[in-house]
Amino acid sequence: MAVEFVGIDPNTDRDHCPTVWVDAEAQEVLLQGWKPTPETQTDCAASSPANGPVCDSEAIVRIPARMIPMLREACDAVERAQLR
Repeated sequence: MAVEFVGIDPNTDRDHCPTVWVDAEAQEVLLQGWKPTPETQTDCAASSPANGPVCDSEAIVRIPARMIPMLREACDAVERAQLR
């Protein structure tokens, strides 16, 4: 797996730093973010069409809106890899 760094929260203190990477080969976007509160976790599970709560092999993460350009860049990188 060749993971490529895309960007880090521009307001980071380098200790708490939402980050975006791309694995073009696997065609995946990887995210590091903040854990949601238990209330947010419950709200997400309640509004999801999935069966039940988030399973142990998955996670909900919070990414600040200021990172939207990095998320777009990551999505574009995955799409470019699909065209190869």
